[in-house]
Parts: sequence; C-alpha cells; structure tokens
Amino acid sequence: MQIYLNGEQQQTTCQNLLQLIQELALEGKRFAVEKNEMIISKSRLENTPIFEHDRIEIIHAVGGG
Repeated sequence: MQIYLNGEQQQTTCQNLLQLIQELALEGKRFAVEKNEMIISKSRLENTPIFEHDRIEIIHAVGGG
C-alpha cells in the first residue's frame, strides 16, 4: 500500500505502526510518531493500523554535542 512517510510517498507492507518502526530499525531508539496529524504513544503502536494514503511523520532524536 502507498503511505506518506515524512512527506514522501512510500510503498509498505506493514500492517501497523510498530511493524513500520521495526522496518525502519528505530525500535529501542528515541522517537515520536504522528499519524494523520495525531500523536501516537509508543504503547499504542502495535494496535494502530496503517491504511492506504495515511500520512505518518516519525521524528527521532539524534545525540550530539
């Protein structure tokens, strides 16, 4: 299915947000997820399905100094 990930169209077979996070190798890292302009808590990622044309924004923290 087609989704928009951080503003760019992308093809995915992921069925929920947790699968998408795992596919992007972000599990265990610091990040925030927004789906269709609603912030999704990490505890709800597995129970939040992804549908065709969803707009998903993922922001992850990068350490530095």
